[in-house]
Amino acid sequence: MKKLLLVFVLMFTFSTALTSCRETNNDVADDVEDVADDVEDAVD
Repeated sequence: MKKLLLVFVLMFTFSTALTSCRETNNDVADDVEDVADDVEDAVD
């Protein structure tokens, strides 16, 4: 019984962490694109 509860808690923790990382990666990708655009504008 305790092992089953532990498995559910771990699954919830990993799913929450992975969902959080996905959102962060999108934000990082947007930031990288913004910096690339700024550098391109500065070169022009």
